[in-house]
Amino acid sequence: MDINQPQHGETEFSRRSFLKWSAAAGTTTALLSAADLAFMPARTDTHAQNAAADRKIVRTCCPAHNCGGRCPIVATVEDGVVVRLDSDDRIYDEADDPRILACSRGKSYRRRLYHPDRLKTPMKRVGERGEGKFEPISWEEAIDLAASEIKRVKETYGPSALFVPYGTGSYQQVNGSHIGQRLLNLYGGRLDYYNNYSWAQIQRATPTVYGTQVTGNQRQDWLNSKYIIMWSWNPAEMIDGSNSAWFIKKAKENGAKVVVIDPRKSLSAVSLADEWIPIRPGTDAALMSAMAYVMITEELYDKEFVATHCVGFDETQMPKGYETEESYKDYILGTRDGTPKTPVWAEAITRIPRAKITQLAREYATIKPGVLYQGYGMQRRAYGEQPVRGGCVLAAITGNVGIPGGWASGIAFQPTPGPFWTAMPLGDNPVKTSIPCFLWTEAVVRGTEMTAADGVRGADKLDNNIKLLYAVATNCLVNQHGNINRSAEILKDTSKVEFIIVQDQFLTSTGKFADLLLPACMGYETYGLQDGWKYGEEVIFMPKVVEPAFESKSDYRICAEIAEKLGIGDAFTEGRDERGWIEWIIENSYRTGWFPDIPTIDEFEQQNINVYSVPVTEPAIAFADFRADPEANPLPTPSGLIEIFSPELFDMNQPDEIPAVPKYIQEWESPFGPEAEKYPLSAMGHHYMHRVHSTHDNVDWLEEAFPQRVFINPIDAAARGIADGDLVRVYNDRGTIVMPCRLTQKIIPGVVDIPTGGWWTPDENGIDRRGAINVLSSERWSPLAFGNAQHTIMVQIEREQA
Repeated sequence: MDINQPQHGETEFSRRSFLKWSAAAGTTTALLSAADLAFMPARTDTHAQNAAADRKIVRTCCPAHNCGGRCPIVATVEDGVVVRLDSDDRIYDEADDPRILACSRGKSYRRRLYHPDRLKTPMKRVGERGEGKFEPISWEEAIDLAASEIKRVKETYGPSALFVPYGTGSYQQVNGSHIGQRLLNLYGGRLDYYNNYSWAQIQRATPTVYGTQVTGNQRQDWLNSKYIIMWSWNPAEMIDGSNSAWFIKKAKENGAKVVVIDPRKSLSAVSLADEWIPIRPGTDAALMSAMAYVMITEELYDKEFVATHCVGFDETQMPKGYETEESYKDYILGTRDGTPKTPVWAEAITRIPRAKITQLAREYATIKPGVLYQGYGMQRRAYGEQPVRGGCVLAAITGNVGIPGGWASGIAFQPTPGPFWTAMPLGDNPVKTSIPCFLWTEAVVRGTEMTAADGVRGADKLDNNIKLLYAVATNCLVNQHGNINRSAEILKDTSKVEFIIVQDQFLTSTGKFADLLLPACMGYETYGLQDGWKYGEEVIFMPKVVEPAFESKSDYRICAEIAEKLGIGDAFTEGRDERGWIEWIIENSYRTGWFPDIPTIDEFEQQNINVYSVPVTEPAIAFADFRADPEANPLPTPSGLIEIFSPELFDMNQPDEIPAVPKYIQEWESPFGPEAEKYPLSAMGHHYMHRVHSTHDNVDWLEEAFPQRVFINPIDAAARGIADGDLVRVYNDRGTIVMPCRLTQKIIPGVVDIPTGGWWTPDENGIDRRGAINVLSSERWSPLAFGNAQHTIMVQIEREQA
């Protein structure tokens, strides 16, 4: 494909015509209606003839928005306007340095960049909070207002009343929510948070087994595997590292059998798997327990490795001081509870046939080396820590830890030479107190009542309730948080949170609750830098491709101006703009820490380089030294061994919710509970090709290709008189959504699937008309990690009456 030619059907336009056209369409509100999405007028023939002289090719990166990918992009720019986006045009495709191809989200980004609904100027609220009514103001007034409110709240309540909520809408080193954190840190501090919405449970549970989160071999090592279980893992759609699906494909070509375990037949199951094993949501730990039963009773487990590298497997291996407690083998065989965890037992829970469970256990135990890769969907549940620990234990007892082609399971950060996430320095936060990020609504409503029992760290309890929210690049105040309707009611009350600043590119669901809206520019309109997602094998430079549209500014520039007004401007910038900070990160972080040969920022720009990658010739193997000599190379666990039984968890004295060995625990909303009589269907969400979380929901091309709808099995649909394409009502006690349906055999009976990230759009009766799944989800958190359990949902579905 000739990158100098426009794609078929694309209109071409100048930046000047875009700005003039959209300004004329929306001068009174600083917003344009989506109904005006006619986009820009086509160029004249004369303009087309002269375009080549004004054309330039800029190599950059997709503004990732936390999709899990870091995909190089080739942008064609004419007259200051991006007219085309293509994938990396370098010609190579080797296992040690494969080509990275952008997905539909990255290649359609022009529709987002030049969307008529972009925020164009600062605005302040004029109606009731949550109504979404605003009036334009100048940047001078906006900066004054932001600074004065931050100053007022700090002086009235103290710095711990200030909070920057979790957000990944802009996910690179010099733009994003961390820039707001730096601002408040330098101004005296803020209430901090720990963990995240993505993987809180797996992040917390993995170290209870291994003492570390670095549990994965490098991806290139998958080519040495003979058996790969993709458990709740869907890299073909949610990405989880650019090219992860490509490496699985190569492993399969090398002879590995690939099995996907998921309630939904995902794109990964369709395109990569030899076998799809559908499972009832929330029952993964039951399947793992039954697999262990087969391995133990048929003596398929690695007895030598368990004896020398593990603790707590059976009564002969219990930690000192815990000799009489229940071992893992005791639990699996039902020695104490009287319930052996047989395939027959698990079949009734998981809906997986007992013969299939037995086959899966035998294959994973005997076809070696093997990978059990855990995705994150199964752990964003009521007791999501349990399948995490269960998967780690299966990897351990099969002896797949510390060997080429194996995999220790868990969160699986890689022992690579490069970083996963490098940000500009945040500065020291004088406030040492933090909360789980998912519990911010609790800190608004009952902050001073929160203690360590609620996950508070660094203090016995909170000093203040949250009184000011500075929401930078996030939709987590409403759309991505559990129980949207409750969150909305909390935010509407101006006596609780007294001031809300939202810094974003569109009027999102979160933005409607702002007191002050600040228009942020997009990744192509400023400088950026990104490193490889989890795998640390590349650094991607993002030059400024075009100027910021309208009056939008980068997150860094906005915070720098607020800092100046607060009297900390020099401390915030240290004399650097965005480009200056990127140069500083390259020279003081990447070059000194990982990549001595990385290009300078001038070389990146002048040579039009967007990717610096380090070829992987010998993949790193997690725990290889421990495997070879556990005494000389102990794990960072209390015992120095793999802790199948965790004294740490036992000592918490919550055996019903935080057991010392991994167990299946029935969820608080379940097909087996009394709630199933009223709400008999499990609802799940998945990462959709349309969006990155909620980003891209308003992109027309993606909506056409991947429309928002609820997926339902024909058996469940027939029982309710629902036909394909019908408008349906999905509801529970927390709320109701109305959306079209799609009948499919790719979702099991008893389960409905709603793609995550649709923008909450309530009608006059409070019924969501877009399909925002978090209308239905709960704000309840998991017991160990204090992580979100937003996939634990029971609902009913019925045909919407006209």
